[in-house]
Amino acid sequence: MYYIIFDFEWNNAYSHSAQRFMNEIIEIGAVKLDEKLNIVDTFKQMITPALTKKLSSRCKRLTGITNEELKENGIPFVDAFADFASWSSGEGNVFMSWSNSDLYVLSSNFLMYNGSCRVDFMRKYCDVQKYCMSFVESENNNQIALAKCAEEFGVEVDTEKLHRALADCYVTASCFSKVYDKNKLSGFINDCDITFFDRLLFKPYYITEPESDEFNVYEYQIKCPDCGKKLKVGDKFVMQNKAFKGAVRCKRCRKSFWVFIRAKKTFDDVIVKTRFVEMNKKRARKLRNNFE
Repeated sequence: MYYIIFDFEWNNAYSHSAQRFMNEIIEIGAVKLDEKLNIVDTFKQMITPALTKKLSSRCKRLTGITNEELKENGIPFVDAFADFASWSSGEGNVFMSWSNSDLYVLSSNFLMYNGSCRVDFMRKYCDVQKYCMSFVESENNNQIALAKCAEEFGVEVDTEKLHRALADCYVTASCFSKVYDKNKLSGFINDCDITFFDRLLFKPYYITEPESDEFNVYEYQIKCPDCGKKLKVGDKFVMQNKAFKGAVRCKRCRKSFWVFIRAKKTFDDVIVKTRFVEMNKKRARKLRNNFE
């Protein structure tokens, strides 16, 4: 079993097929650690971009990669990742990166090039940033940059070489080695099952149709915030700031409310939240005849 620490550099370019800008991987870097955390092998490969022949000024400034370097050393994405998959293969290997942003970009690129977001050769994954942050005292949960973590752990860094894939892998490996705890690490390792990458790319959204396959606001049981009894619903709901707004009344409490219902679709479920505002008596009397 090996720990495969990988890092990608990417260029932001417009995809006509997706009709949006996306990050296209242009460099792979990786180090392979044995169970004693010795680096036993490395991998480095430039990738010829397909979306554009020119790198953005930000990409060139941040990474130092040039168009000439890509033209001379780059190979197609599919070939590069076939080589990487072969190099990183092994029973029980754990793939690791500094935050899951690289994993997200990888999955998005697989979807663009292969028609599926699933990275078949990756069976176990760990976010090293999240793991290392569990050893850093912080007043908030803000993500910590790799260079800052290296400073916290006393790891020497050549800042001029940062933001190149293989160089970042070496720094990540050093930070990881400083706080390695096999038992604690097991709690940060995810199984990349059949839904893992689909879940990664899924973007939660608010449901805005009152009657849909995911959620029907008229079938949703609304209970009184005071006594818990089922409320009577007025004529119809209207959308207001991504929430369904409607009039409801409690016969037991003899109170009327405005209710605001937000229904958020996640990969696994629909999360529903309600908020109540009690009506004044004049408004309640005016709407009393509208309740079922």
